[in-house]
This record gives sequence, structure tokens and C-alpha cells, in this order.
Amino acid sequence: MRQVALVTGASRGIGSAIAAQLAREGYSVCINYHQNRQAAQALADRLQSQGYSAMTAAADVAVRAEVEAMVRSVEQTLGPVTLLVNNAGISSQEQFQDLSDAAWERYFAVNVTGARNAILAVLPHMLSEKSGCIVNLSSIWGLRGASCEVAYACTKAALIGLTRSLAAELAPSGIRVNAVAPGCIETDMLRTLGEETCRTLAEETPLGRLGTVEDVAQAVAFLASPKASFITGQILTADGGFTL
Repeated sequence: MRQVALVTGASRGIGSAIAAQLAREGYSVCINYHQNRQAAQALADRLQSQGYSAMTAAADVAVRAEVEAMVRSVEQTLGPVTLLVNNAGISSQEQFQDLSDAAWERYFAVNVTGARNAILAVLPHMLSEKSGCIVNLSSIWGLRGASCEVAYACTKAALIGLTRSLAAELAPSGIRVNAVAPGCIETDMLRTLGEETCRTLAEETPLGRLGTVEDVAQAVAFLASPKASFITGQILTADGGFTL
């Protein structure tokens, strides 16, 4: 059966690296984006030029109708989704009392409901085939909490609950559900914290460096691979020992 991966929020950063790694692993890949069409298309063009199968699809994962339309497009172009990677997410730093109702609701709409929408869209085929794999992108901050990132940490903790509960529910149907919890990863998002903060985070990481997007992509690819065929309901931390 053709292996088709849908990676949400894949136009840049960790999502882009995941999409590229999965293409190298033999998946036909759909690169989902919300607004950054140019970056998503550039990644698809690069993968296609290397001989891989890739497409782009626009959708705000918080809007169920858009997600359903995207999945239909993937099915028509590449085939049914056999691997879903819920990577799309938003974050920012602010004190809890300064977070507006609209911002709080948007965090959960994208980071949690977005994952739910994508899972619901791909699940019918997975259930019919009694096969499939779902990998959610959580965070170490969902495991330990984060000052000035309360909403983000709450959503990432919710994804852990979603992962473990859904894994138990879907295991009898042969569908595996796992999550990767990245630590301090060198991305544009992290760089906004400033050079000094990044240096401090690297020093606080037992392995003595920030993680790379490729480190996370490799963890996702492992959980999606036959090597992890007996692994479900697990949270794989890719954090250089930060949460030890």
C-alpha cells in the first residue's frame, strides 16, 4: 500500500524538516500550510526536484471544513493518508493575566482542536484498513509547564492526554498513536528569545546544545516506521536530557 503522510504546519521549522525526512523515508508527502504558501511550495518544489512525491495544501487546522477539504484533496492526488503528523501550532510569551479570551481560545483551536480535526478527517480510512499511524507534536513544556507560556503549555499537555487516550481506543483497530515532545530546538521561534537566552538554554541541556529540527524529524520518522510497530501511547522526548 502506498504510504502517504500529511504533515500539518509544514511550511517551515520543525514541520518542514519532518516533511522532508518522511519524503526521504519513501512517503508521498502533503505539506500543509495556513498562510505561508511561498515557503510550502518551495519545499514541495525542492522535494520534487529530488525525485520525491510532494504536494501542498492550504488549511487553517482550526476550521474543520477546511481540514476535511484538504484531506479530500490529498486522497485525490496522492491517495489515502496512512500517516498523520499533527505539527501545526502557535505560541507566544506573555503573562497569564495579560492573555485575552480570544488568544486563549485560538491557542486551543489550533493546537488541540486542530489535531482533533485532522484525526477525524483521516480516521475513517484508517479504521477501514485497520492500519495507520498518528504522531502528535507536544512539547517538554506540556510535561513540566512553562512560565509566561501557560496557554501553550496547557495545549501541549492536552495533546499528551489525547495521545495516550486515543492510543488505547484505537489499538484494537491496529492504529498507533504516539507523540514527540521536543525540547529547546533551534528554530526561528526560539531565536526570538534572544542570543543570551538561547545560550542559557543550551547550557541547561545536559547534552550541551540546542536541538535541531532534524533531531525532531528523526524521532517522528522512527515512531512512524515499522521499527516502532509495537509502540503506541508513548511520549518520546527529544530534548537532550533537559527534562531529566
